Amino acid sequence: MQQQTWNSDRRRTAIGRAALSVPARQALADRQLTSDRTILDYGCGRGDDVRALERLECNVVGWDPYYRSETRAEPSAVVLLTYVLNVIEDPTERRETLKRAWELAGTVLIVSARLTWEKSKVRGEVFGDGLLTSRQTFQHLFGASELRSYVEEVTGARVVSSAPGIVYAFKDDAARLSYLAHRITPDAEWLTSEDTASAITALVDYVERRGRLPRVDEMPRATAELLAHLKPGEVRRLVHDTADAGKIAEGGKRSTLNTLLYLAVELFNGRGPFNSLPASMQLDVRAFFTSYKEACQRADRLLLKLRDNGYVRGAMNASAVGKMTPTALYVHQRAVDLMPTVLRLYEHCASIAAGRPQEWTVVKLKHQGRSVSWLNYPNFDKDPHPRVESSYMVDLQSLETSHLSYANSTSRPLLHRKHEFLAPDDPDVPRYRRLTESELKADLYANPHLIGTENGWESELARCGRTLRGHRLVRRPTD
Repeated sequence: MQQQTWNSDRRRTAIGRAALSVPARQALADRQLTSDRTILDYGCGRGDDVRALERLECNVVGWDPYYRSETRAEPSAVVLLTYVLNVIEDPTERRETLKRAWELAGTVLIVSARLTWEKSKVRGEVFGDGLLTSRQTFQHLFGASELRSYVEEVTGARVVSSAPGIVYAFKDDAARLSYLAHRITPDAEWLTSEDTASAITALVDYVERRGRLPRVDEMPRATAELLAHLKPGEVRRLVHDTADAGKIAEGGKRSTLNTLLYLAVELFNGRGPFNSLPASMQLDVRAFFTSYKEACQRADRLLLKLRDNGYVRGAMNASAVGKMTPTALYVHQRAVDLMPTVLRLYEHCASIAAGRPQEWTVVKLKHQGRSVSWLNYPNFDKDPHPRVESSYMVDLQSLETSHLSYANSTSRPLLHRKHEFLAPDDPDVPRYRRLTESELKADLYANPHLIGTENGWESELARCGRTLRGHRLVRRPTD
């Protein structure tokens, strides 16, 4: 296929950036842009992402029909298609551009697009399936689920949503499953090994956290080299004599649940054969289950439980973390991994389907119907009653998404009883609980229908003659 020629007027949509674009930052965080992979920024515009990735020692090339037309768009392990599909007014050409980018990708194609919730920022007249702006540029805004479905249809690949408006199309199951494994059970950091004693300490720490011995290729190179003189039997005896048996049992239980979570999410997005699993996940299956079949059957039962309203509500009531309301469970980001496994699965399925936003503080899981919302309270730790900045919701039944911004609201919703959103042993809980107790004593919660917004809360503070100094409630000064 010949290299695509695009209308050069689209150059006006290429903005200059002082930092990496949001999709490139997300791909870096997801370990898709690494120094050992070739990267092609297809439709790179002014090339700011290319230059930033070069500074990070990435092997990256940028091609653009206007700014870098002399560069050849060669096949690469990773292809970035960053905010390109939006600006192509011809649906046929848009589709061909996506197909060409897919053909060039060896491992993964990373597609990003502007979403429909940005419509207020784009002014123009209706033109085709988008808008023609006053600068004669075109914008087709995608729905989050529309983008995922569109990329799946054109590429024929199983697509994973990384964040709203950012999807990954993988060329093979191994790459996709490796990404899912990292997303669900991130690699735990090993303790530093400087000599044999510290290497043994690092090994014991791993075994206590994971519940099993690692294979040599799971160890950091320095640790593996320091332990290379020991025979397997000697290593097992050292761990047996040194490690805490209770911690190993807890680590094994945690790894078992994480494996079930992974296999359940994998089915939601297409499950592959055992040998397609990442090596560490294969070892977990062998260590904690009688067979891959048994592990998959248990994961399938877990996924079925997600459809049972009574079971889900029971899991929410039994959860050691989070604030339960008549309609949903609210959990702080720091406590999400402590939720019951079925609730972690609930949140992960939503994130795989529609993307988890980059900025969020509290997740809301509805127990009537199936929807997940990620709420952003940027000043949760500093503000005694944090104000919500934005909300991103996905309906798991329709896969429709919605986004709300409260940036221009004159009376934003705010939180009370902050300690209830966190794990009981969170170090901030005692301070937050003391504030709640003092507010209850001052009768500030007497009118719950008023205190949920800034204006209502301020009126109640005034009624009770109180004000806040940090996380301390004090008497309001009299004139």
